[in-house]
Amino acid sequence: MAILIIAEHDNKSLKAATLNAVTAAVKIGGEIHLLVAGHNATAVAQAASTIAGVNKVLLADASQYSDQLAENMAALVAATVKAGSYFHVLAASTSSAKNFLPRVAALLDVAQISDIVGVVDADTFVRPIYAGNILATVKSVDAIKVITVRTTAFDAAVTGAAAPVETLASGPDTALSKLVRREFTVSARPELSAAKVIVSGGRGLGSSENYHKNLEPLADKLNAALGASRAAVDAGFVPNDYQVGQTGKIVAPQLYFAIGISGAIQHLAGMKDSKVIVAVNKDPDAPIFQVADYGLVADLFQAIPELTSKL
Repeated sequence: MAILIIAEHDNKSLKAATLNAVTAAVKIGGEIHLLVAGHNATAVAQAASTIAGVNKVLLADASQYSDQLAENMAALVAATVKAGSYFHVLAASTSSAKNFLPRVAALLDVAQISDIVGVVDADTFVRPIYAGNILATVKSVDAIKVITVRTTAFDAAVTGAAAPVETLASGPDTALSKLVRREFTVSARPELSAAKVIVSGGRGLGSSENYHKNLEPLADKLNAALGASRAAVDAGFVPNDYQVGQTGKIVAPQLYFAIGISGAIQHLAGMKDSKVIVAVNKDPDAPIFQVADYGLVADLFQAIPELTSKL
């Protein structure tokens, strides 16, 4: 039984999310092949070959994969699965995989199993439903399982012995779409989805000015990323890419500060796997205290400056 994992990368380096997907594949069991589709991505393939548990790396290097557009990626993956007789296709549950993997499932005429957080056996998986309030155990009878992996639920794979890298014939350019440009958020702080410490603010901060005035000094002291609840984003305190939650980013840092956040289900779905959760809210009945390891019922405008001054 062979498993195909689609690597996440930027043509220069392998994204950490791929390591979590490999761990999930190891739990399924079987020979693991990692597909690197890109352009001038030899360095990525070499890095991928050193992941413990990976038996082979397939490198599809062609200009039509430079931007990893969904149509080209889906065609390549579906053809590779059929040619290689793979029984499982995995990818980290990222924006990129959510774009092309459902297309792969459609081309293979199977149902996708999304966002798994556990592996029972080769056919049975655990995934959250109802914003993470219920864990459903799902058994698939499809011959090929197409799966996205919630990275926060699996440890990152470690480095192992180098696996062989094989060149894979590239497919045709479908020319159905093209990338016009990328716009990156430039920040001196850690990237939100990979940060070890996150300081998040909610509606309780009242304004964008209060958000930055109170949270940025704390984040600077902790070398933390800044996050926000959906309410804070909708109110215009911070841009959309700060949002943590079901419709934002799923995070699981070592330390998560929830400041002025009530703890709506939508937000909890994105951060409740954090190792330590610290909540500051003036409402003692706020739902956030139900998941917090440490809770402080206080006026955040007094508590946060005082906490920052003590660090």
